[in-house]
Amino acid sequence: MPRSPSRGVVALLLSCVLLMTTAACNGDDESASGAATPTGTSTFEQQKLAKTRFVANAGLAAGATYQWIVKPYRAGKFTKGADGRTFALVKAGLAGAFTYNRLKAAVNNAKGDPLLSKAVAPLTAGIESLKELGTKLRKGEAGDADVGAFESVINSIKDAGKSAGAEVVEKVPSTSQLGG
Repeated sequence: MPRSPSRGVVALLLSCVLLMTTAACNGDDESASGAATPTGTSTFEQQKLAKTRFVANAGLAAGATYQWIVKPYRAGKFTKGADGRTFALVKAGLAGAFTYNRLKAAVNNAKGDPLLSKAVAPLTAGIESLKELGTKLRKGEAGDADVGAFESVINSIKDAGKSAGAEVVEKVPSTSQLGG
């Protein structure tokens, strides 16, 4: 059955219209670039969003630290000759980098709330100290002090959130989130 040329023209025109409207909607809008910033009309909405985002990011960092760094370390998975050591070290390294990333995001979220930003501000040096620990874990060079550093920073973030009315609950991220 032969197709009429008008069907092809209509399909082409619809495609062009669809592409043009998508391009027009995707202009220089900051929200299209992936930088999700609270744009509430009132200060209360912005603070509420900042606390919510802080809790989410800090919870993911806490969950990753406990699940893939602290728990395997206490189980002896990082010691030489342990069953599954290499895989545990790689996951711990990824978890360390993920934790650092989520904690930096949580600190940025905390800036949207005056009380939370005051509580979290002294912890930025501790978070920066975690920057190289992910690599150290991945290489198998981590010790008690390194794992303790992760635990203490996470506990400090949890305490700061709790004091500002934003209680952090551990949420274990998926393995794909670690690698992403």
